[in-house]
Order: sequence, then C-alpha cells, then structure tokens
Amino acid sequence: MIQLQTLRAELRPTLRLALPLALAEIGWMTMGIVDTMMVGRLPHSAVAIGAVSLGGILVNVLAMFGGGLLVGLDTLVSQAFGAGQREDCHRSLLNGIYISFALAPLLMAPVWFFGPLLRRMGIAEDVIALAVPYSKALAWGTLPLLLYSAVRRCMQAMNIVRPIAFALVTANIINAGGNWVLIYGKFGAAAMGAVGSGWSTAWARIYLSAVLVGYLLWYDHRHRTRLLHTPVEVELGRIRRLIALGLPTALQITLEIGVFALVTALIGRLGAVALASHQIALNTVSLTYMVPLGVSSAAAVRVGQAIGRKDPQAAADAGGTAIFLGAAFMTLAGVLLLVFPRWIARAFTPDEAIIHSTIILLAAGAAFQLFDGIQTVATGALRGLGDTRTPMLCHFTAYWLIGLPLGAWLCFHLGWGAFGLWAGLSLALILIGIVLLRVWRKRVRDLAIHPFPEEGAVAGMS
Repeated sequence: MIQLQTLRAELRPTLRLALPLALAEIGWMTMGIVDTMMVGRLPHSAVAIGAVSLGGILVNVLAMFGGGLLVGLDTLVSQAFGAGQREDCHRSLLNGIYISFALAPLLMAPVWFFGPLLRRMGIAEDVIALAVPYSKALAWGTLPLLLYSAVRRCMQAMNIVRPIAFALVTANIINAGGNWVLIYGKFGAAAMGAVGSGWSTAWARIYLSAVLVGYLLWYDHRHRTRLLHTPVEVELGRIRRLIALGLPTALQITLEIGVFALVTALIGRLGAVALASHQIALNTVSLTYMVPLGVSSAAAVRVGQAIGRKDPQAAADAGGTAIFLGAAFMTLAGVLLLVFPRWIARAFTPDEAIIHSTIILLAAGAAFQLFDGIQTVATGALRGLGDTRTPMLCHFTAYWLIGLPLGAWLCFHLGWGAFGLWAGLSLALILIGIVLLRVWRKRVRDLAIHPFPEEGAVAGMS
C-alpha cells in the first residue's frame, strides 16, 4: 500500500499532469457520446444508434491499433526528456510521424469491406445501410488521428499537456456544430442523418491534429527548442524500438476494442433495442474510463521520466500514487452508475424499452469500475518502465479465453441476453485488474533490488 507521506508528496505533481490529460480523454470520448445523443433524436433512433455503434467501433479498432503503435513514444520520449536529451525526443516524434503516414492507407483500406462482413454476421439490413457509409466517412479522419496521437504523446512526455486538453475541448464544439448542420440539414446543407455525424467527426479530427502541430511549431519558435533542426532521415533502429514497444500495446488495445466490437456485433443479433442499450451503456462506462486513462498517461510519463533520471524510488512513488487515484475515481464512478442509471439512460433516448435494458447493463458496468481503474493506470505505469508485453498478455487471456466465451454462453445458452455478455466482460476486467496490480508491485520490488541492470532499460529496450 502507498504511504500517506508519499501520497501527499506525489499527489500535486501527478494531478498537475493527469488533470489536463484526463480532460483530453473525456473530450475524446465526448465526441462519440454527442454523436450517439444527436443521432438518437432521429426517427427510428434504435437503428441510428446501432449503426453509429457498429460503424464507429469497427473503424476505431483499426485506428486505435495505429495509435497503439505510437504509444512507444511515451516510453522513449519521457525517458529521454528525464535524461535531458531534447533532440532525442524530437527524433522519436519525427519517426513516429513517418510511421503514421505509412500506416494510414493500410488502416483505411479494410473499411471498404465492412458491408459484406456485417452481412455475414447476420446484422439487420437497415442497420448496415447506415453503418457502412458512416464508417467510410469516419475513416477519412484516420491519418489526422494518427498525427494527433504522435504529437500528443511527444508533448505530454515533455510535460506539455494543457494544449492537448484545449484541442479536445474545442474539437468537441466543432464536432457538435458539424453534427447539427450535417445530421439535421441546417444552413442549407443536405440532411445526411447518421452519415453526417461521421463526416463531422472526421473534420474534428483534422482540426485536432492541426491544433497540436501548430502549437508545437509555435512552442519551438518561442522557446528555441530546435525542433525544425532535427535531422529528417528515417532512423530504422528508432522505428524498430518504437514498434517493439508499441506493438504489444497496439495488440492490447486491439484485443480490448476488438472484444467489445465482437460483443457489439453479437448483441446486434438480438435486435435494435438491445444494440442501442449496449451502445448507451458502453458510451457511459467508456466515459468514466477516460479519467483513469488520462491518469495512466500521466503515470507512464512520470515513471518514464524517473527512470530517465535513474531514480527508481521516484518511479515507484509516481506509479503507486497514480494507481491509487485511478482506483479512487472509479470506485466513485461505480456508485454513480448504481444510483443514477435511469437518469443516465434518459440523457440518450426517451425510448422506455431502451432505457429499461440500459439500466440492467449499467449494473454490470458498475461491478468492474474499480478494477478497470486499477488495470488502466497500472498499464501506464508499466509502460513507463518499458513493459508493454505483460498487459497485452493479460488482456488476451482474460478477455478472449475467459470473459468472451463465458459471456457468449450466458447470453445465448442460458438466455441472459446482452447482460450475459456484459457479465463475462466484467469478470475479465476484474481478473486483469488483480493481475496487473500484482505485476506492478513485483516490478517495483525488482527495481529496488536491481535498479538498472543494463543501459538498454533506460533507452526503452527492456
């Protein structure tokens, strides 16, 4: 357990870094929630919500895989920054941008094959008719999203976090305004319905990347950090290190989003009402998840910077404090999901059938909040140490070998419906939280005994 004295010392610097990042993550998730709410006011809201759910999650599985490959920037840049090597930070960013340009067309191409895939999975034709054009519109924001991810990770690793929060908050305003115009046909625009929401989000992602790139260039000019003097050649060794660190995280993110994508598709077979209630509940728990996700990024940065300074005790204190914060917030979130489920559901739709189904799913979501907070922040703390493989293995085992098979059995064999699938995922998250907390504590003990057994640990090669 973390000591009170350590908590007092670490709380302020952790919050200073974590709060803007948590706000940024909330802003990121709010885009999806606003999309769901606004298409939920269309006629046949269950079909519209279901289409946005399927189209969005399928595109995001691909885009988040690409973003996951860039997570290695957390480790390399934060450790280099902690060691006072500013040019090394810039070199990692530049090569992360090269990765983004190479990945974008590869990640966009599969979107054009989603239609046949959805038909083979038995999704209703009226849902497919909206989900396919929505996903194609959304896919055009893939490259800007990858560029945003690369620049953001470099900035936060160098303690530049407020512009990230500003970019996400203002992007939400652009997205909401674009939704209003394109979904409902305002100011002479054609009423595009759910598809208009996809175009609006794509434009908001272009804005996101433009704001962060513009700020970083302005910051370089003002503080003379010599960003524009960074050598532009492709460094294959650095790219290999980024991919070695990022690939396990990319697989972990893909496994996590992928299991929810498959669950969404399975629930789609239960009808439009079940799919709509699943999307509302998923949006809600994803929103609460954004806070520990921001804390997780702060943990990765602060642990990585401490490792760069070769201060193992500071790394342990930073990670422990962050895990405590994530667990405390998610405990409160779980209570709120149990106390106010009807109010939450009514914020998305007035349909009583969807509201009733959503309340049941939110109870399952409340059960895993605490453990979701622990596993999310522990994953970030381990990433600061350079360990991205362990979380990936935990997510694969718990989600795909335990939670999903159990959930499918409860749903289709015992007839529990969507709640059965959510119960299986709840068990998976509880197991992941317990295991990763134990792994973090073991890593901290090992670090105290053998702080830096090899120079590659600081360079992100562990």
